[in-house]
Amino acid sequence: MLTCVAKTFEIGTFAPKRQHNKKMTYNKLYEKELDFQTKRRRATVELIRIISDLWYDDTVELVLFRNQLLDRNVSEILNLVEYASDFVEKPISIFDAVAIATEIKKHKLSPSKIDLGKLVYEYHLENKKPNLNDFVEEKLLAGKIENGNIPKDVVLYGFGRIGRLLARELMTKMGKGKLLRLRAIVVRGEINESILEKRAALLRNDSVHGDFTGSVSTDIDNKALIINGTTVHIISSKNPEDIDYTSYGINDALLIDNTGAFRDKEALGRHIQATGISKVILTAPGKGVPNIVYGVNQAEYKPDEVDIFSAASCTTNAITPILKVMEDNFGVINGHLETIHAYTNDQNLVDNMHKKYRRGRAAALNMVITETGAGKAVSKALPSFEGKLTSSAIRVPVPNGSLAILNLRLENAASKETVNQIMKKNALEGNLVEQIKYSLSNELVSSDIVGTSSPAIFDSHATIANNDGKNVILYVWYDNEYGYSHQVMRLARYVAQVKRFAFY
Repeated sequence: MLTCVAKTFEIGTFAPKRQHNKKMTYNKLYEKELDFQTKRRRATVELIRIISDLWYDDTVELVLFRNQLLDRNVSEILNLVEYASDFVEKPISIFDAVAIATEIKKHKLSPSKIDLGKLVYEYHLENKKPNLNDFVEEKLLAGKIENGNIPKDVVLYGFGRIGRLLARELMTKMGKGKLLRLRAIVVRGEINESILEKRAALLRNDSVHGDFTGSVSTDIDNKALIINGTTVHIISSKNPEDIDYTSYGINDALLIDNTGAFRDKEALGRHIQATGISKVILTAPGKGVPNIVYGVNQAEYKPDEVDIFSAASCTTNAITPILKVMEDNFGVINGHLETIHAYTNDQNLVDNMHKKYRRGRAAALNMVITETGAGKAVSKALPSFEGKLTSSAIRVPVPNGSLAILNLRLENAASKETVNQIMKKNALEGNLVEQIKYSLSNELVSSDIVGTSSPAIFDSHATIANNDGKNVILYVWYDNEYGYSHQVMRLARYVAQVKRFAFY
């Protein structure tokens, strides 16, 4: 038992069932419901306090079935708890979450990421409910081992859509600075007061993802942005190898190239020629370097042996986890990928010249057929798909939020129910829980998935299987900016070797 907001909560405290006793008036029932909602919201406030304390005191991040909890408000967390209950088909409540979070806080853990929803779910699976402290102790025992992390300096090379989202994520998740530390951003052109303020404004405000929850100010004397009170240097350079990062106090840093200007091993190697850089990640498909879909093939390449990595593309990160599940469980003979993709900066706002066909037409007014290399790129992470997938793309008039449609011919027959069951299992446990989010909604549309940290949102209601079960069509949504940025962050932690205990 635990005391929380002047109310004793136990694991397994749930909403009172509606009683249809004739003696209970509607007003009394209404007052009872109001009282319960007040207790739920107070419990949520307590959970928010625990989440913040764990993060800022101990670098322990709590999530709820891969959904972020840090910086969420009361209503957002209550909605996530309802989703969790529907997802695992168990009566998970906010009181359960508070009870287990309180127990977690009692244990001294090394930097960790812990799925609170998974812990509550596993507690409910116990036939004989153990002591709550003993249960948490057993599950998180490995997290008590100090891993001796050395924080890693990070440099963002480029400050476009992905660069700014990475900056937001790095600064929001800075905590006590035990993992990744954003130290500098490299741009082209002059850095004066006006330019610096414009850079700051673009970080503060985003038309798609909303306002940055932190603070951003400028320091013109030092040519820096002050983000959440921390100095991030803005460096201007045309040539990667010309920069001496050590003059800014940056050493042995990981550089994340968001420009797309350098795509092969030789060009990306110019970054390592700069003083102070030891590792590089490209946020695009790369040539001659490992193309990584985190969760699928990162373990094949050791950071001690490889210096340059590619995080592949947003579409490749969306479809590869799904294809791995299908290949492992049913076998894939061949298939076709069609991406319905949000327009991007490489298209024109109004009709004008463009080096590629059709992309010159106004992006916000037209659906535009174009090419995509995602079908071929899958084989770089999953070699068994070499030559199996054809692919094409349609750019559509939305600024963010995309959809991949996979039409697959299977070796072993599968029904819609079987495919959905297997996908849900992989979204709940195993190596792909961060990569696959399983959607229960039959009202899902593109704006709903904006801000989702998983690179693949599996639309369970849209799955189609033909009569013999040998042909299935899968619908996979993805936030081509936010979800992809989180995959880059996961790869960055791996490459930087800032390990943390994880319970999923």
